[in-house]
Amino acid sequence: MLSTGALRAHLLAARIAGPVATPRETSLRSYRLFAARDPRVLLGLDPDRAWGERDLLRLMADKCGVSDDPGHVSGPDVIDPERTLAALDAFAQCIAGAAERRAPVLFGTGHPHRLLGFYAGLADALSAAGCAVLTPAQGRSVDMTTRFGVRTYYLDYVRGVALVREPGVRVPGSATGAHTHSPLPVRAVLEEAVEARGVLPELVVGDHGWVCGAGQLGIEAIGLADTDDPALFVGEAEGRVSVAVPLDDGVRPDYYRPLTRYVLNRARLSQ
Repeated sequence: MLSTGALRAHLLAARIAGPVATPRETSLRSYRLFAARDPRVLLGLDPDRAWGERDLLRLMADKCGVSDDPGHVSGPDVIDPERTLAALDAFAQCIAGAAERRAPVLFGTGHPHRLLGFYAGLADALSAAGCAVLTPAQGRSVDMTTRFGVRTYYLDYVRGVALVREPGVRVPGSATGAHTHSPLPVRAVLEEAVEARGVLPELVVGDHGWVCGAGQLGIEAIGLADTDDPALFVGEAEGRVSVAVPLDDGVRPDYYRPLTRYVLNRARLSQ
């Protein structure tokens, strides 16, 4: 069993927490855009209250451990590993609850190149525990706005985890999905499930728009978020997201394997 101390050491060594690669400038820019309600950083969330830049900085200091000094404007951002560990424990409790209820679960990621393995390990364990890991809307097209204009992507599943493929990519079963913050994929998945009178998820696990989009629609959602993704933490503060785990979401995929083991151990789902 992976101990808390061992995972803390791994988080720091892999720079998943502690000083992370996300630049302070990038985080502050996201807070400014969120305060202006820019949809690119709202990730499908419609906040109840007005969040100013100072409000967001205080929230992110509380949730992630970043500096709350508005004068700190450059250099690497910092995530407190203790906050990451506490959030992973809460995340594991939600996974354990889903397993106990045998709840239908949907997994989705906008970071398939990095986080697919983390979610796939959880999906395998929940499936073995008797949960339905849902895969509706396979192959459905989704039109999303990008810096190149509106482009059509399509939904695919790899080991039970939803992602979107870039136009022209035809490699089913691979992790060559697009990096996206959009809530449109999860909306398309849920719409398809409703139209087909299929099963709706009781829990959505993922990141970016998958979590905020589901939480905004009233579905329990938990996920991972970097210091430049304030929407998940605002969603948590306002009660739409059950758990947001602060971590760097852009390190090597194998660095997240110990996190999968830790969550499954805590959820009593180790295989």
